[in-house]
Amino acid sequence: MLKSGDENIKRLLGVTPGLGKALGVDDKWVYNIIKQVANYGEVFDRNLGAGSPLKVSRGLNALWKEAGMQYAPPFQ
Repeated sequence: MLKSGDENIKRLLGVTPGLGKALGVDDKWVYNIIKQVANYGEVFDRNLGAGSPLKVSRGLNALWKEAGMQYAPPFQ
């Protein structure tokens, strides 16, 4: 995603500088978290979902476009 054409993604991941400084953190703070921990879907699947012994369905924890309640507004 670092080579994405979407300016919002580039800003969030620190490719386009400025967001981190405005928040008082390193510009690549989001990138570093995702690289070290994973995104929410990957963490859920690994610990509760298909990749775990529990095999829990995401249900209401699914994205809104998949009939769940998870919605992330654009980060600007």
